[in-house]
Amino acid sequence: MTQAHLVLADGTIYTGTAFGAAGTAVGEVVFNTGMTGYQEILTDPSYAGQIVALTYPLVGNYGVNPDDFESRRVQVSGFIVKELADAPSNWRSQETLDQFLRDNNVVGIAGLDTRTLTQKLRSHGVMMGALSSAESPDALRERLAHTAGYDDQDYVRQVTTERPYVWPSATGETKYRIALLDCGVKFNILRSLAALGVEVTVYPADTPAEVILATDPDGIFLSPGPGDPARLGDIVQTVRVLSHARPTMGICLGNQLLGCAFGGHTFKLPFGHRGANHPVKDLETGRVVITSQNHGYALAAEGFDDPDVEVWQINLNDGTVEGLRHKTLPIFSIQYHPEASPGPADSQGYFARFLRMIDEHRGR
Repeated sequence: MTQAHLVLADGTIYTGTAFGAAGTAVGEVVFNTGMTGYQEILTDPSYAGQIVALTYPLVGNYGVNPDDFESRRVQVSGFIVKELADAPSNWRSQETLDQFLRDNNVVGIAGLDTRTLTQKLRSHGVMMGALSSAESPDALRERLAHTAGYDDQDYVRQVTTERPYVWPSATGETKYRIALLDCGVKFNILRSLAALGVEVTVYPADTPAEVILATDPDGIFLSPGPGDPARLGDIVQTVRVLSHARPTMGICLGNQLLGCAFGGHTFKLPFGHRGANHPVKDLETGRVVITSQNHGYALAAEGFDDPDVEVWQINLNDGTVEGLRHKTLPIFSIQYHPEASPGPADSQGYFARFLRMIDEHRGR
């Protein structure tokens, strides 16, 4: 077995066994607390530029299959697990996790103490790291010293679609035509909308608002994605125009983009929200839902330049903003992922809520 090393920006070294592709990966080291869903994590565009550690100890036990992809390619920079299952047992499995990472040129490391690593990231915050089966710890430290930080890079333009495409309704009838601004959309968002009779046209993140509105969509959808919207000033201005013109829903980064479009600002969380067990409270109804989340930044609860923008959901773990809505315009957003089936179905109704909002707007 080939030895691999993970070196963090603070100099900490972890040693384990290499799997996946041979080579070196550099990225922001984060952890996810989900017990399942490693394939969805690997292909989620919101993880672009990050090395992901899973807190669940056994990974790869149900293999990999082509039906559970969340995008067209693997998005993570590197992958960290405690124990790698080399003999998956699932009727849907078509290859092992090890082979899947080899096929997609992703470096992995197994056998290190993921509990200790998670404790460090919780105590000191996420940080840049270098993972390699080919370089020494000293070489990795030198590489990190000359690598730009995660916050200094625009990952949205790396993951967005290069050209518009249409995801058709899955019901045989198109009831709604939605324009989606792709900052890193997950396929299951498109599947969820299609199942409700929606035809979605997916646009690159830098598409001008007038181009989208010229197609006269019924509504606007703002996708999740990687990074901090503070770097996306031009997209924020596009969102401001779009949200004033059509009923609008945002998820995750889409929630933050809406907040910024109304004068708000974001801040970086110490270690982010990544997992399938985050409790969120609706401040109007008092209802609490268990949610799936993946973000390293949060929207500040104050500072909006429109008095009709209000926070309507909060995270019960740390009180951060989990949802916005407008009192007079057909606009709302959530910070979590209803398409990821947390709870398992606590929050899936928000897609239908969006369509009802469109119907109400049509009836005016």
